[in-house]
Amino acid sequence: MRISVRTAGPLDCRPMAALLNEIIAEGGTTAIIRPVAPEDLRDWMARARDRAAWHLAEDEAGTVMGFQWIEPADYLPDEAAEIATFARQGRSGLGIGSSLFRATEQAARALGYRWINANIRADNTGGLAYYQSRGFEEYGRKTGVPLGNGQLVDKVLKRYDL
Repeated sequence: MRISVRTAGPLDCRPMAALLNEIIAEGGTTAIIRPVAPEDLRDWMARARDRAAWHLAEDEAGTVMGFQWIEPADYLPDEAAEIATFARQGRSGLGIGSSLFRATEQAARALGYRWINANIRADNTGGLAYYQSRGFEEYGRKTGVPLGNGQLVDKVLKRYDL
């Protein structure tokens, strides 16, 4: 299977929301606990347009296999971007995450960021392994972070220096 990566835009929000909602429904890997609508993703894209980058991975048929974005976060310095990554479940090992990160890393440099922060649920073993394999290093933890449903989770903070 050949994976291609391109910049994501507002017209991609419907299939990206569908993929994200599958992940949310499965549970246990994302801090997002309620289904999202395409409009939610469009709003997220617009909130930091000049300091954000969105990328989409798709197969030869144009099926969305994953997406990733970076943007500023209130709790990070201006030199750092927060990253979020979502890949189609059951499709690991195809190079989706690697392909997305190559594009995201280039975009982060072009936007002037000096490092990328990953804020990962401590029980998300797949996410922890993914960011570790990209060269992210743990630099902190948050304990008892409440999700939107009141569930408390721990978070691992990982950093990738550009």
